[in-house]
Amino acid sequence: MPNSIHQVKAEFFKTLGHPARIRILEVLRDRERPVSELIPEVGIEASHLSQQLGILKRANIVQYRKEGSAVIYSVTDPAVFELLEVAKRILTSTLVGTRDLLNALEAGE
Repeated sequence: MPNSIHQVKAEFFKTLGHPARIRILEVLRDRERPVSELIPEVGIEASHLSQQLGILKRANIVQYRKEGSAVIYSVTDPAVFELLEVAKRILTSTLVGTRDLLNALEAGE
């Protein structure tokens, strides 16, 4: 099944599976931003930022528009922020469980 829903979902998560792309989305959470603002906020070189934005564009996760000479990016569907929040809650829960286990191990020694 080359176009199964599982494969499409896996590709979507693969697209999100890079720290720079997650950071780009986090920066775009509050508002759309021109590339000139994204560079310092994301903290990567312009060429690397361009590459990561291209991947997000091809996956239709971000979109852009031109305003004069500026290229302004925004997130296509705000539901992506809900997904990032759910991931944060899952990670927090997992880390709390790990911390509790570590504390129990340390207390037993």
